[in-house]
Amino acid sequence: MHAVRDHELAMAQLRRSYAAVPPGQPVRLAKRTSNLFRPRSAPTTGLDVSGLGRVLGVDPVARTADVQGMCTYERLVDATLANGLMPLVVPQLRTITLGGAVTGLGIESTSFRNGLPHESVIEMDVLTGAGEVVTARPEGEHADLYRAFPNSLGSLGYATRLRIELQPVRRYVALRNLRFTGLTELTEAIARITATRSWAGESVDAMDGVMFSPDEAYLALATFTDEVPAVSDYTGQDIYYRSLRRRRDDALTVHDYLWRWDTDWFWCSAAFGAQHPVVRRLWPARWRRSDVYHRIVRLEHRHRVAARIDRWRGQPARERVVQDVEVPLEHTAEFLHWFARRVRMTPVWLCPLRLREPAGPGSAWSWPLYPLRSGQDYVNIGFWGSVPIAEGAADGDVNREIERAVSEAGGHKSLYSDAYYDRDSFDRLYGGDTWRAVRDRYDPAHRLTGLYEKAVARA
Repeated sequence: MHAVRDHELAMAQLRRSYAAVPPGQPVRLAKRTSNLFRPRSAPTTGLDVSGLGRVLGVDPVARTADVQGMCTYERLVDATLANGLMPLVVPQLRTITLGGAVTGLGIESTSFRNGLPHESVIEMDVLTGAGEVVTARPEGEHADLYRAFPNSLGSLGYATRLRIELQPVRRYVALRNLRFTGLTELTEAIARITATRSWAGESVDAMDGVMFSPDEAYLALATFTDEVPAVSDYTGQDIYYRSLRRRRDDALTVHDYLWRWDTDWFWCSAAFGAQHPVVRRLWPARWRRSDVYHRIVRLEHRHRVAARIDRWRGQPARERVVQDVEVPLEHTAEFLHWFARRVRMTPVWLCPLRLREPAGPGSAWSWPLYPLRSGQDYVNIGFWGSVPIAEGAADGDVNREIERAVSEAGGHKSLYSDAYYDRDSFDRLYGGDTWRAVRDRYDPAHRLTGLYEKAVARA
């Protein structure tokens, strides 16, 4: 009862903050934190979502959870694990919110079985640009909003409550780290595991990997279990991604497995010195988190200290290359070879993906703003860092090359970071006609910032 009452109070505050936005002024969230990598100015006024960060309830019988839109996965996982359950897909970083993962997409090692986070949403309440709250489901009056919401990045409204499916989980995760000396061999293994959900006679519940070079790549195959001989700890001196090279077999608690990438922000903590043994001993464990590193990055974007030091040392300016892209499995090896030759950034994260199978005739759901093909195997390829800007080149040139290579491979890229598409290309790739039709229905005065304006123009 307290959760329901608190949610009603939070919604009342949200509606009051919407009414306070002057006519003609864009409606945005009044929040200063973000997992985005697109530079933007945080609004000083806007929608008050400060009361929308809770888990409203977990139903262990129905295996569902009702969650407010600004609830982080860290808080959600704590509530579901207490009931022996977990979301079908848990994005890698603790402070990603459920609403953010649905409107901006998310992925993790269960995605080869369970697809993307929005595919496990049963229903969601959405505050539209018109100031109304509607409940969107796969079928019914607001099915158009339900289908168009994923990858809309807040341009069609904001999720205030979501009901999602959960899955049972065990206490531990047993890991097998497989090394591959060829990328074709790697992609063939991904195809077999995705088709059979097993490897060498053992079930595979989760799968992701890392490419250190085209002739050294790994798949980490995970199996949920209640018994393991011992567990590793990658929240202290040991660093998870390095273990793939050292350990053929490994094990973690399910909690530590879900956040194995967060402690060092994959491998990006090295940029702050946090992987140096001496610095690591001095760096408080509670600050070894992706949100702490992200705050450091935001400060750098604002003050450009590292860039000034590079100029003083005579180093070339650098282009930020922070992207996640989905490439069809059959083109993944070719793309990775191209990436290694042209961009030369390592390591690279690999996360196989397949949209969930339709439940039955007439129930195939489409996600028009991020149109991956049903029945197609993909690999999400994540790379996060920077490259020197070559003489005669401009900032953004490498990112534009990557966009062209991804499109030529029949893939898509996520829009949480820099994008350079012209509007026609963007509309073709990200469902522009569908987006406009849904926007005109739910935001006829166009109070919300458009998708292209957010993703490319950085509005």
